[in-house]
Amino acid sequence: MRYDLVIFDNDGVLVDSEPISNRLLATYLTELGHPTTYEDSLRDYMGAAMHRVHDMIEERTGQRLPADFDDVFHTSVFAAFERELKPVAGAMEVLEKLAADGVAYCVASSGSHERIRVGHRTTGLDRWFDQDRVFSAQDVGRGKPAPDLFLYAAERMGVAPQRCVVVEDSPLGVQAAVAAGMDVYGFTAMTPADRLAGATHLFSSLGELTDLLI
Repeated sequence: MRYDLVIFDNDGVLVDSEPISNRLLATYLTELGHPTTYEDSLRDYMGAAMHRVHDMIEERTGQRLPADFDDVFHTSVFAAFERELKPVAGAMEVLEKLAADGVAYCVASSGSHERIRVGHRTTGLDRWFDQDRVFSAQDVGRGKPAPDLFLYAAERMGVAPQRCVVVEDSPLGVQAAVAAGMDVYGFTAMTPADRLAGATHLFSSLGELTDLLI
C-alpha cells in the first residue's frame, strides 16, 4: 500500500539510542535504590515517555523519584550521545528514498524535543527533519501507548490516520499506532517479534523497509 504519511519513531528506529539510554537509566535507578538491570529497563521503559518511569517506580515502591531526576538523567544521556550515538543502519537511505519519491514523513517520539534534536544533530539526521516534521510526547501530554501523539502528528501533517503508517520498535509504540487506527511496521532489531504483536508487518533491518513502503 502506498501511504500518504510515514511516521517514524525516533529512538531505536532512526538513531541507535536505546542501548545508551537504557544502560544509563538502569544505572541511575539502581544508584537511587531501585535495582534495575539493562534488560529490565528495555522491558519496562523502552519507547516510553519519562512519566512512565516516575509512575512505575512510585507504583512499585511507594517512593517518588527526585525532583531533578529528568534533568540529571538527560544531562548524562546527552553527553553520551555526543560521544557514542550513531544513526541506525539504513536510516539515511530510507529518508532519501522517501524524499525522492515525494512521500511525506515525520518523527513522533516519546522523547523530548531537546532529546530528538540532540540525537538528530549528532547523527546528521537533522538535515531531514525541520521543525514542522518533529513531534514529541511533550506536545500532547500522554505518551505511548496512548494514541494521542500519532493522531496529533497526522493532524498537523494534514493526513487522515488510515492513510498513515507508523514505523516502531517498541510494544508501547505498536499499541499506540494500533489504537490510532494506523498501520504499523514493527522493527525487530532489538525487540523480539512476539513482543510486537499487532504490527501490520515485521522487518529486521531498515533495508527491508523501502520495499514495504512502495
